[in-house]
Amino acid sequence: MTDMKPKLLIVEDDAGLQRQLRWAYDGYEILTAANREEAIAAIRADEPPVVTLDLGLPPDPDGTAEGFATLETILKLAPATKVIVASGHGARESMLRAIEMGAWDFYQKPIDIDALGLIVARAFHVHALEAENRRLAERAEAGAVLGGMITGAPEMLKVTRTIERVAGADVSVMLLGASGTGKELLARGLHDASRRKGNFIAINCAAIPETLLESELFGHEKGAFTGAVKTTEGKIELAHKGTLFLDEVGDIPLPLQVKLLRFLQERVIERVGGRQPIPVDTRIVCATHQDVDAMVAENRFREDLYYRLAEIVVRIPSLAQRPGDAGLLARHFLKKYAAAMHTGAKSFAPDALAAIDAWGWPGNVRELENRVKRAAIMADGKSVTAEDLDLGPAGDAEPINLKAAREIADRTAIRHALARAEGNISGTARLLGISRPTLYDLMKTYGLQP
Repeated sequence: MTDMKPKLLIVEDDAGLQRQLRWAYDGYEILTAANREEAIAAIRADEPPVVTLDLGLPPDPDGTAEGFATLETILKLAPATKVIVASGHGARESMLRAIEMGAWDFYQKPIDIDALGLIVARAFHVHALEAENRRLAERAEAGAVLGGMITGAPEMLKVTRTIERVAGADVSVMLLGASGTGKELLARGLHDASRRKGNFIAINCAAIPETLLESELFGHEKGAFTGAVKTTEGKIELAHKGTLFLDEVGDIPLPLQVKLLRFLQERVIERVGGRQPIPVDTRIVCATHQDVDAMVAENRFREDLYYRLAEIVVRIPSLAQRPGDAGLLARHFLKKYAAAMHTGAKSFAPDALAAIDAWGWPGNVRELENRVKRAAIMADGKSVTAEDLDLGPAGDAEPINLKAAREIADRTAIRHALARAEGNISGTARLLGISRPTLYDLMKTYGLQP
């Protein structure tokens, strides 16, 4: 297993210079193009972060017109790409024009390999920093926290803080929650927050037939069974130095639970049909929507395996238990799918927001995402309506103590209003029909933050 090399596109019509640069920069995955058409095709297909561009391209190798046209197209298609322009034609004028058009840097021919190498390395570094800044800004704008999880609910923020605390400890983590609550997203966030530099490998144990699951997890040797035409690494091996996420771990059959327990105890595996023990250093994160305690009591899940997998147990609240998050997530999904599918829907009508707040979301975040995606397609105007979401009447709540009901209603209404007003206090107060000082007093009473 090798780390993926960053992609560097070299746009150069001199085949000899192409080879020289490919040899000099073996630390990158080198892509080459000899003309504008090939360069644009590479930008579309591979999205390289950094490009070195010779301005003298055919059919005008002695001029710069074709090179500047290529620069303009690249920056239009991929504005974040760092384009390093090279030219020997009227160097000063070309440099000024290229920088004005948006080129990241300029160097003059003949090429100094070492100097250009420093420019290229710095370009990759700056591109990575800018990409991380954009990602963090988008997450902050959307209310994203650990692993891109979007939430403003204290119940979910508590979960993310717990995962952040255990991320640095080399312990197994079990995520318990209903389907569609974001268990894999949290598992990825845990891996990203840990010190492990290997791969994050996920496998859904319920989606693979029992006869194939052992081979998927542990791998197999060539000839181990019919159809095993080559030796194949299993998911556990692929997660060496990284994290293995076992989704729906409750569906692992009992015989395979024994083999998994042996791996957790000894940290070595044997491939199907193999005799050689293979040491593997991987962290196990698992998830299930089932009641594992009941499964253990009914002897459907090994108790010793459960305690190995559940060194830390994190219970994930359903979307209905996260007041305000439905509206927050709905806006995020609408923005995502409106951009991806080029639809006209940009916002939610008031009746749609009311329907989102009132619905119980039995399918959790997955159901919400599917409904918003459908609504983005079906909406006739710029606003998604309740009819576009196709939500039925909300279920009735169970009767509870009147004082407690008032507190719950106040807390829920404030959270919904905060989410709908995107944290703006004045807007929230207007939605609730109260003054700002009253809103501040209520938020302080209920321990709420904008």
